[in-house]
Amino acid sequence: MTLAQILILIITGLIAGFVGGTLGIGGGIIMVPVMVFFLGMTQHEAQGTSLATMLAPIGILAVLTYSREGQVNYRYAIILAATFILGSWLGSKVTVTLPDKLLKQIFGALMLLVGMKMIFGK
Repeated sequence: MTLAQILILIITGLIAGFVGGTLGIGGGIIMVPVMVFFLGMTQHEAQGTSLATMLAPIGILAVLTYSREGQVNYRYAIILAATFILGSWLGSKVTVTLPDKLLKQIFGALMLLVGMKMIFGK
């Protein structure tokens, strides 16, 4: 691993964590494109690495901050977390069978759709 790669990873982690903490979005929206376009990873490898990154520390400090302000619905969070576990397992089983190019296209289309909804929606 080169110094440039280490710096890219550090900067990406900081930005992804900041954006996740401020906007409540998954860090994968930041990390996956950086790993594909700047570190030369395949889409599969970037998505797997992104998931591994978020596995343990997935916003624990951000959750504590929101919780102190009374901005966390723990009943909803428990249901979402339990079903997220199942959904992420099922999604990973399907995704690893897809061709890399198709996976990139699906990822990009989802980002476009979400972005357009956020910009032009109510």
